[in-house]
Amino acid sequence: MHRFDGARLAHAVFADDSALAQVPAGASAPAADEPLIVVPVRRFVMFPGVVLPITVQRPASIAAAQEAVRAQKPIGVLMQRDSGKEEVDPLNMHRFGVVANIVRYVTTPDGGHHLICQGEQRFFVEEFTRAEPYLAARVRLIEELDERTPDIEARFDHLKAQATEALQLTPQTPPELLAAVAGAPNPGALADLVGAYIEASPEQKQDILETVDVKARMELVSAILAQRLEVLRLREEISRQTRASLDERQREMLLREQMASIQRQLGEGDGKAQEIAELSEQIEKAQMPREVEEAARKELKRLERMPDASAEYGMIRTYVDWLIELPWALPQEREIDIAEARRILDDDHFGLEKIKRRIIEYLAVRKLAPQGKAPILCFLGPPGVGKTSLGQSIAKAMGRKFVRVSLGGVHDEAEIRGHRRTYVGALPGDIIQAIRKAGARDCVMMLDEIDKIGAGAHGDPFSAMLEVLDPEQNSTFRDNYLALPFDLSRVVFIATANQIETIPGPLRDRMEIISLAGYTDEEKLEIARRYLLRRQLEANGLSPEQAQIDDDALNEIIRGYTREAGVRNLEREIGRVLRHVAVRVADGSARDVRVTRADLSEILGAPRFEDEVAMRVSTPGVATGLAWTPVGGDILFIEATKTPGHGKLILTGQLGEVMRESVQAALSLLKSRAESLGIEQAAFDKSDLHVHVPAGATPKDGPSAGVAMFVALTSILTARTVRNDTAMTGEISLRGLVLPVGGIKEKVVAAARAGIKRVLLPARNRRDYDDIPEQAREKLEFFWLETVDDALRLAFELAPSAETV
Repeated sequence: MHRFDGARLAHAVFADDSALAQVPAGASAPAADEPLIVVPVRRFVMFPGVVLPITVQRPASIAAAQEAVRAQKPIGVLMQRDSGKEEVDPLNMHRFGVVANIVRYVTTPDGGHHLICQGEQRFFVEEFTRAEPYLAARVRLIEELDERTPDIEARFDHLKAQATEALQLTPQTPPELLAAVAGAPNPGALADLVGAYIEASPEQKQDILETVDVKARMELVSAILAQRLEVLRLREEISRQTRASLDERQREMLLREQMASIQRQLGEGDGKAQEIAELSEQIEKAQMPREVEEAARKELKRLERMPDASAEYGMIRTYVDWLIELPWALPQEREIDIAEARRILDDDHFGLEKIKRRIIEYLAVRKLAPQGKAPILCFLGPPGVGKTSLGQSIAKAMGRKFVRVSLGGVHDEAEIRGHRRTYVGALPGDIIQAIRKAGARDCVMMLDEIDKIGAGAHGDPFSAMLEVLDPEQNSTFRDNYLALPFDLSRVVFIATANQIETIPGPLRDRMEIISLAGYTDEEKLEIARRYLLRRQLEANGLSPEQAQIDDDALNEIIRGYTREAGVRNLEREIGRVLRHVAVRVADGSARDVRVTRADLSEILGAPRFEDEVAMRVSTPGVATGLAWTPVGGDILFIEATKTPGHGKLILTGQLGEVMRESVQAALSLLKSRAESLGIEQAAFDKSDLHVHVPAGATPKDGPSAGVAMFVALTSILTARTVRNDTAMTGEISLRGLVLPVGGIKEKVVAAARAGIKRVLLPARNRRDYDDIPEQAREKLEFFWLETVDDALRLAFELAPSAETV
């Protein structure tokens, strides 16, 4: 883009005037049937009546310029459409350009070729006649009509006024350019002159060039210039305000000095002395530890000796304010009512019995040993299961202030420990800021999304958290900004995370992990009745009498419109239903509405999720596995097929390295047992086996699908069908043992939600049975696997015949 620059009107200065080739100014326009030599340019537009420099670099452009100079002919300046292309392509050229005379042609010692051209007349390309060694085209010249209607004259005067104002607001505008605008002979010439020097994109300038109608061209130039004028006026106003502000500041400084001098002569105390006295009194009341109080008074003395106008004065004052406002005093012990705490937890959360029991134990220990070092709790679970709200309930039960620190995306250690005061704009870290916000040293601090911390170029925030979350060290936590110890031992830290794998081992070791699995459908129904419906009624201005949603409708929303471990999307969908009701109540078409299951398709559309039972087809080679994801459990279909081939194993479905190894292990185990299973060796040698896990766009990994992989491969090679009401999980070894896996609770809840009737689990996961919600246990039949033989017998049988729970 080009700014108004009058220097372009005069001349261009080059390093080597000896290479100057003077081109006669009388080069004639091309005849109607004579091809015009075309010089293609990138991101540059030539206009009639304007003298501008052009630099040519490509061989085709250099050849065109040299031929025009040799033959004393004009050139056609034509802009490319795609400026990124290096080659000259007629298909990549605009059709409107300008015939220009070469006034000067200069080569420089560094090999550069420069032209000074004067635009003469617009043209339109009829056809390109040649592309090598330079571009040439047959063109139609466009005559400029000098119309002088009253409308055009008015626009002519308006555009001239706009251009003059813009030039006056532009720094270092040459007087020649102002004179050229004022003396423009006709409206078309003025529009082209302003278009050449206006600050606009090449595309906008090409639009101006292609606008042949003078009136329309002036309108376009005037619109672009109006936008530029707004920027120039705003810049001028900001500059004026800045100058006025500096003048006002200098005047205020002088008046303050004069006032201080008058107060000293009258013997009156100045304002600064009063300020220092107030700060000293506040330090006294803050009940700081001795070390902190000494540091505060030392800074206060520096503040007293420092002039108010000093830049460091504000930094020291801010530091002293932070020391005063932090809660240094020992907190008053509050009695914890265990029965009230239990009632608050029950009122705020449905289910989660194991979690509530652990919280009650935690509160009981804090009541009996308030000076003891409490563990750091970390709630681990998928989004929307109530981790953050559990922390709020704990604060309410303990009668303490609650403050939340979001750690998601933190990648700078200084965000935890603060910046040193030597930096401009330094502040304490998030921990100290949260303490100040809470105003209490014994607050409940929720460290939200601790697994989303990321190490960056400015240190490792995880390492900074080690001191914060260690009860043995955090009593002397040092923030870089304060540079003084602050006791965090009375703070109740509660962390939340979606997955434990991203938390480093040393930090994980400092926390007690409490897992929150996803809710069953029955639990979601109760939560919707007790909490979500009431909350959304209030949010949408409805009373319970005006809007009701029956249980069948809630169940359909849970199963057909949300697929999640928590209840966050469930609340959104309930909100959508109630907003539909609110419209009917607000427009008077209904006084009260009861939403049934049949109404949901009209309100929410067709169900987004189909029951997984519909996907379970009874054909050989398909087994149902159970998977764990960061947002809860899910079922996983393992599909296997065989085709004629040479014994290759094909794996698809974006499987991770561990999952690929599980398939290899399952195939090796199957080959070792082929004879006992009635599988001929030729089935492996003369067939290719293809294992696919649907939802191919979703990455999958982990060893827990080993049993399902083995069963699916056995099913396809023995032509036996796996029971479609059975899901399984477990890692396998090459000896045929079924090894334990994690996430049993989440996987079983997902199986119950999907309508599975039987689950096959590793026998060494019996310890996880008590963690499974009662509603899921009632829906499912459990079978415990010691070896893959148990899995085959249970997966292919018609009726249960193994040990169950």
